[in-house]
Amino acid sequence: MRRTLDARHDRFPLSKPFRIARGVKTAADVVTVTIGQGSVAGRGEGVPYPRYGETIEAALAEIAAVRPLIEQGATRADIAVAMRAGAARNAVDCALWDLEARLAGASVAVLAGIAPVDALASAITIGIDSPEAMARAARGAANVPLLKIKVDRDAADEQIAAVRAVAPAPRLIVDPNESWRVEDLADRLPMLRAHRVDLLEQPVPAGEDAGLAALAGAIPICADEALHIRADLDRLAGLYSHVNVKLDKTGGLTEALALAAEAKARGFGLMVGCMVCSSLGIAPAMLVAGGAAFVDLDGPLWLAEDRVGGARDDGGILAAPAPGFWGTPACA
Repeated sequence: MRRTLDARHDRFPLSKPFRIARGVKTAADVVTVTIGQGSVAGRGEGVPYPRYGETIEAALAEIAAVRPLIEQGATRADIAVAMRAGAARNAVDCALWDLEARLAGASVAVLAGIAPVDALASAITIGIDSPEAMARAARGAANVPLLKIKVDRDAADEQIAAVRAVAPAPRLIVDPNESWRVEDLADRLPMLRAHRVDLLEQPVPAGEDAGLAALAGAIPICADEALHIRADLDRLAGLYSHVNVKLDKTGGLTEALALAAEAKARGFGLMVGCMVCSSLGIAPAMLVAGGAAFVDLDGPLWLAEDRVGGARDDGGILAAPAPGFWGTPACA
């Protein structure tokens, strides 16, 4: 049966600005893909990321280029060949997974042969601000299981100290978003250990990280911007202890599951993250996150209004979207 394809730009204003080392976001701009077959439709979402040279317009053009293939019944394997890894393929791949599940009357978890995930501990993120403002934000999250803070190069010491002073209990991820240099990290090791930082996420620019080899074992370091697909793992060995799997980098759930499995087999610790997105981007990522050491899927919590039926947070525990939202039949 011939399929239909709809791809569009959706914008979700944030409840407050989201600041990281390379800029500020006030809205989540996403590409929403709907693939229909008869009376059944599957949805997927991707977040084009300027750091990787992506735009909404370019992503929509990528999807338009494979419209004939999709309408003629392309499989996820076909799409993996026809599209490059990135946000556009993520939206298409996840829409195909959702469509397959609805047509089969079974969940994506069942189709993929993995355990369903109803809820998990996910980081609550604090964006860059003054140390005082970050401490105020952290005070309200002092009892969550996992806290993540964005920091810059110049004020990182004060920002980390301010947050730890009011939130001593949670495990802590520190994310400089490539704003440090290797020498910054070496100088800051005593401070990071003193504040019990559990994971340092992509402290230095991807491609300028060879010097991390000299610090191997000094502190757990996670590759984010340096990791996209399985082919990247060879270069990361000896530099990073963990890798951050994001569906917008892998180009969908299909590659994300394969990447997570291979990374774990090679001895990397696993983190599963997201862009600032709606729950349509989070639902498939939760299936990868079930076996992760660190989970950072609070993207929808930054939205002023999420999609109806989306994920819900309760004290740092993220509950999956409602049945029928994505990847499960409505009666599941």
